[in-house]
Amino acid sequence: MELRQLNYFYEVAKQQSISKAAQALHVSQPALSKTIKNLETELGMTLLLRTNKASELTDAGMVVFEYAKKISRDMEDMMTILHDLTELKRGEIHFGLPPLIGGLFFPHILAEFHKTYPNINIVITEYGGAKVVKSVAEGELDLAVTVLPIDHTLFDAYPIVEENMQLMVHHHHPLASRSTVDLSELEQEEFIFYHEDFALHDMMWNKFLEVGYEPKILFKSSQWDLMSAMVAANLGITILPKSICERVQNSAVKAIDLTPDIPWNLAVIKKKDKYLSFAGRTFIQFIR
Repeated sequence: MELRQLNYFYEVAKQQSISKAAQALHVSQPALSKTIKNLETELGMTLLLRTNKASELTDAGMVVFEYAKKISRDMEDMMTILHDLTELKRGEIHFGLPPLIGGLFFPHILAEFHKTYPNINIVITEYGGAKVVKSVAEGELDLAVTVLPIDHTLFDAYPIVEENMQLMVHHHHPLASRSTVDLSELEQEEFIFYHEDFALHDMMWNKFLEVGYEPKILFKSSQWDLMSAMVAANLGITILPKSICERVQNSAVKAIDLTPDIPWNLAVIKKKDKYLSFAGRTFIQFIR
């Protein structure tokens, strides 16, 4: 079995199409099909179920795919380490950034980092908080920003922001004159809430359960500006980080402190024991 065969098979499995994989690998479709067929012959097992439109993995194909993915990640790590030995001012970082967080802090940070390290390329992927964590765990992303707490047996975390969540209501809402509101007082309210793939969804949902109720969800969104605009239109209330509330320039809404405090602590995370390139280490230092 050759490494090239595994790489080719990995791409076909990832693309779920021999034609798309051939384009990505810059090889002809017949040559790619022959390579996969030779691998199947050598293993004595069928790895792909071929149809006119797609290529589906057999059970054996799933096993080979998982090992091929791991080998591919290990090869990337090896090349990164070798690259660090020769080009200490260059590199590429695959960085995960949840949409709710990205616009708050990172445009300025990224601009300054690029000015300081123009030869380090940052590839940004926007995922919800839950998905960025999964993508770091699977090796798709080198680094990501997420909401703490995090599983410290799986990840190294580098804290960058510590603040609290705030309640946002329409300025004519009965609670608008209050300086603080207890979470237990919101049981009858209708919420503009977060999508399930965002870390804030589970975090806030559990907070509501702790005080004895499930929130009534009117709308779900992944964009804080849309959420605050819905509150300004008096469609419901929401709970957002203090930094976001401070950025909302709309006299129709009011931000109120919550009791008990609900921390919103952010950290840059990396997979534990995964080699982090010079570029990645430099980026973490720069952010902190």
